[in-house]
Amino acid sequence: MAKRRKSRDATEPLTRRDALALGAGTLGALLTKSTALAGAQTRSPQSPAELVPPTGAIQRTRRARSYEVRLRAAQAQRRRQVAGDSTNGDERRYSNLIASYSKGLPHAQTGEVEPSAFQGLVRAARSGRVEDFEIVPTPGDIRQVNPQAAFAFTLEGPDAHALSVASPPRFDSAELAAEACELYWQAATRDVTFDAYESDPTVGRACTELSAFAGYRGPRVAGAVTPGCVFRGATAGDLAGPYISQFLWKEVPYGAIRLVPHVRTATPGLDYLTVWDDWLAVQNGAGTTSRHAGTFRYIRSARDLAAYVQLDFTYQAFLTACLVLFGMEGTTDVRRPYKGAPFEPSIPYRTSKSQSGFSTLGVAHALDLVARVSNLALQHAWYHKWVVHRWIRPEEFGGRIHRLRTGQANYPIHPSVLGSPALDLVFQRTKSYLLPQAYPEGCPLHPSFPSGHATIAGACTTVLKAFFDESFPIEEPVVARPDGLTLTPYSGPTLTVGGELDKLASNVAMGRSAAGIHWRSDNVAGLALGEQVALELLGELRACWPEPFQGFSVTRFDGTRVVV
Repeated sequence: MAKRRKSRDATEPLTRRDALALGAGTLGALLTKSTALAGAQTRSPQSPAELVPPTGAIQRTRRARSYEVRLRAAQAQRRRQVAGDSTNGDERRYSNLIASYSKGLPHAQTGEVEPSAFQGLVRAARSGRVEDFEIVPTPGDIRQVNPQAAFAFTLEGPDAHALSVASPPRFDSAELAAEACELYWQAATRDVTFDAYESDPTVGRACTELSAFAGYRGPRVAGAVTPGCVFRGATAGDLAGPYISQFLWKEVPYGAIRLVPHVRTATPGLDYLTVWDDWLAVQNGAGTTSRHAGTFRYIRSARDLAAYVQLDFTYQAFLTACLVLFGMEGTTDVRRPYKGAPFEPSIPYRTSKSQSGFSTLGVAHALDLVARVSNLALQHAWYHKWVVHRWIRPEEFGGRIHRLRTGQANYPIHPSVLGSPALDLVFQRTKSYLLPQAYPEGCPLHPSFPSGHATIAGACTTVLKAFFDESFPIEEPVVARPDGLTLTPYSGPTLTVGGELDKLASNVAMGRSAAGIHWRSDNVAGLALGEQVALELLGELRACWPEPFQGFSVTRFDGTRVVV
């Protein structure tokens, strides 16, 4: 016999289930009734009337107003359409699945995945059911990284399935060939210090070839790739000054502790997965042991940067940037109510004579949002990685190039990369055409597109640009010496908060490319996705703050300005 639903007492608070069960006409009436009853329940016959706060002109209690804020956010989410993402079509185009992510699944000696295992992964990614993921074959020691995060819900910001990104380049495209060529040059120049880029002959050869690639979408100066812009990101503020952001070099005020940003560097010249058997074992999920040099240095080369973004925690770079901004030394004036970079001009506490922000529009708020937006951004990235694109990692693509160049296969890779001097240079060093990896384990076990690091970078950087005055100059900028042991003063064009935050986002994203584990396309898409996640979260949360505030003014990565 069906269990009878208990009738709701008239004095019970309105529940979310009640609200969802109501039609539009009934909701307002019941909300008003519930509000009145809620006010009545807070009184007792002995309660002095003067202790009951007035309901105000709109005659609503705090509880009803809180409910309305949440209801409007939920209604806005309900009106959203699930993102209509399009893929590059490679998964269906190639029956041997040579253009799809497959690391950790069983592979043949050719390096191609067993189709039945891949289809099992696809079924699980489409259903989202834990039991489907549990039966996906995993022959090695390493497990796939959190694919069910793609199906998680959140109570703040846009749903992870709500935002779309452009599809990655096709496997046979000139654009992907150009990105592969860039990665081989990055691998060949990992140990060149950034200050030596202008004079290093290998960097010069990389610039010459990338300038000639019609499909290359990296930054150019006067139409050419130069040592000053090579391997940099595509953010608006990334091209000014040193390659590395000041926020990766500046001492960090960590409460009463001062953190010196020395990185545990990796051994120069030591690359991995350049032997076919090692490469194949890792594709099958074999575990490896990370080996590092015993020295700590300031970041001064691509290998150092790759080491940083191997061991960082999700929002580490942006937490420390936030602390640097709050702790920047300087004189106190009306724009700077504390010793730090000034707030963005629209924040009301920047000019208030009687108040300062803290939990709202202040120090605690900024620190909270930098952390909070990072995990939301990851959920968005994981949806696109696992459910939509399942795009091939660069190390997997390197296996395809190796077999093609050694005459073992006939893959439809664009010929522009096959004759690249970068491939020949790598072969001279390693005796294979596999893409040298900076990490013993190669890439992590999740698909390539978009980059998780880049998506976090886009989101956290946007939050920081929302809070701080982007035009404010960085005080006492520095640059690392070639040995990485000391910093010296930087002399050159003025570096600004906004420009160095853009550069920090690019450093975090492109540092993963320097390691050989992400495409430029992964980074561009991830930065854009993270930026949009942060903007939408800030817009939604605006309804929660009581201050007279017209919204954050933020410079987007493409240089345009938006008010949230």
